[in-house]
Amino acid sequence: MAIQRVASKWEKTKALNKKDHILPYIPETRKYSLAHLQDMLGAYNMVYIKPDCGTYGIGVMCVEKWKDDADENAALSYKLKFETQTETYPSIEALHQTIKKKIGQKTYLLQKGISLLTHRRRKFDIRALVQKTPQKTWETTAFIGRIAAPNKIVTNHHSGGTVLPIEDLLGPYLTPAQFNNLYKEMKALGVSAASQLSRKYPRLKEIGLDLAIDENFRVWILEVNTKPALFPFKWLQDKGIYKKVRRYAVAYGRLKSAK
Repeated sequence: MAIQRVASKWEKTKALNKKDHILPYIPETRKYSLAHLQDMLGAYNMVYIKPDCGTYGIGVMCVEKWKDDADENAALSYKLKFETQTETYPSIEALHQTIKKKIGQKTYLLQKGISLLTHRRRKFDIRALVQKTPQKTWETTAFIGRIAAPNKIVTNHHSGGTVLPIEDLLGPYLTPAQFNNLYKEMKALGVSAASQLSRKYPRLKEIGLDLAIDENFRVWILEVNTKPALFPFKWLQDKGIYKKVRRYAVAYGRLKSAK
């Protein structure tokens, strides 16, 4: 039986939002429209705009509200960031016109922006890998930190991002006890998210959970990938982690060999 893959970020978000204890981890997400853009920018200083069906961070944009603090009469404006470019717009309506040209007829989502922690002034998030075990239970088997390339708004490897162990990224911010508590929280969240999604998609065998840690050390689920890359975990110093990842992947049919 084929492993189930789910392309729509919207459908995955709706499924996760049905679980009360997962709901606080989900940033507010809506389908893109001018009215929703106005509402979200009224509520938040930063909003991400991403394709409903898309990979590798392609097509992702970010809008930030901006005002020149040096000029007390300056009007509020909006900075649109995409790839390595930034454009400024005087109104939400003007911003919307540009966004609509970029997205065309495709379905896009709006998501509350999370202020990510940084490593050497570059933003990072965390990929958690959650897999079905040979005993048919869910387990969060691995974590890896993903650092955005300079001036990029996404952390994906295909967009120039690099990886580091989460201990290296979070160590400067947390005591060992705090790190341990956050680690346990993320592991439990991975299992909860996979269990909830598998209620709607029973042939799921693995998910990649993109997690953000904000400046208050709160955990957020940015996105769920149902065909997560496995190769980044081979770069972890603990080679036993990647061996387990491969062994589980062989057991549920993703890979043919555990070598």
